[in-house]
Amino acid sequence: MNRSDGTGSAVPKSKTKRTTTRNDLQAEILTHAEKAFAEYGYEGTSIATIAESIGISKQNLLYYFPSKQSLYKRVLDDVLGIWLESMALLADETRNPQEALTSYIQAKLRFSREHPWGSRVYGLEVITGARFYRDDIRAKVVPVLQKDILVFEKWIAEGKIAPVDPTHLLFTIWAMTQSYADFSTQMSLVLNRKKLTAKDFNAAEKLILDIVLAAVSPKADTLNLKTTSK
Repeated sequence: MNRSDGTGSAVPKSKTKRTTTRNDLQAEILTHAEKAFAEYGYEGTSIATIAESIGISKQNLLYYFPSKQSLYKRVLDDVLGIWLESMALLADETRNPQEALTSYIQAKLRFSREHPWGSRVYGLEVITGARFYRDDIRAKVVPVLQKDILVFEKWIAEGKIAPVDPTHLLFTIWAMTQSYADFSTQMSLVLNRKKLTAKDFNAAEKLILDIVLAAVSPKADTLNLKTTSK
């Protein structure tokens, strides 16, 4: 039996299977590439090694991604795409600041837990000077960041949050949440366990939320004024 393609026309079963197989293999390539780039960096990773880890030929991999740089950029695109989605949570003016910040921090920590390799790839790229992704960061991150800053400034003007520096607040949130992926090995060693657990991430979420929400609370600004006046 054939499946419909949504237009009323039947899609041959064999074509559907080929498409599924192609998509599955592409996803597998990206998963293995993400881990390899995270462990060995761009220079230390080869297309041949990635292909071998999957069990396909180098030529087969190059059919999907014509160069190491194109594969590397696709991995970074996927990481950044998820991060930009979470940043959009802050620009939702139908939510109050506390709800928006809570959702944002939860999304960032969830990514660190579920996609640690992707976070590390992005971190390595930035640490080494963003040689391959500088223009993409400027073109994709900066505009979204500017929108989020405008939302923060509106909240401040309306008295919904304390007059914090939005840019550095976001830098701080990024550092706190992404460290649970980028430095998870160090954290695990300190905690004397093989890897971070759900309990660790829950504890991190509570503490980060407590810190950030206390910092933006209008009450925090009132307390600061009282302290300054003394």
